[in-house]
Amino acid sequence: MTQVFFYHGASDKIAAACALISGAWTKRKPLLVYAPEKPIADSVDRILWTNAQLSFIPHCRADSPLAAETPILIADRLTEITQSERLMNLSNEIPPGYSRFQSLIEVVGQAEDERLAARERVRQYKEQGCDVRYFDLNDR
Repeated sequence: MTQVFFYHGASDKIAAACALISGAWTKRKPLLVYAPEKPIADSVDRILWTNAQLSFIPHCRADSPLAAETPILIADRLTEITQSERLMNLSNEIPPGYSRFQSLIEVVGQAEDERLAARERVRQYKEQGCDVRYFDLNDR
């Protein structure tokens, strides 16, 4: 069963996601970032290229010719992607086929609509038998 990690209370959801991506890369763990909304995917991509604090993090879009050899992928859909270890969800919906992943990272901002959508996802994950853990980003 998929382990779900909710990082909630982020004052800047994209910055928090990029910090978590950096942590995965530091440990040399592959990660698939599900960002179906183009502005969010573009922001993550831009920050990973330009944020000096994170240094270089090898990443690309999942449909890139370099995807097979790149550890961090940004995808707007999850079909035809073989990675099944770690998934980060930057959508307000449950990612399709999430259960094939060993772990799922959810990043939730402080906006009311994000928090309400996250609560609904928690309920659904628990109903499906997932182990859900929480990390408050307000404390950082």
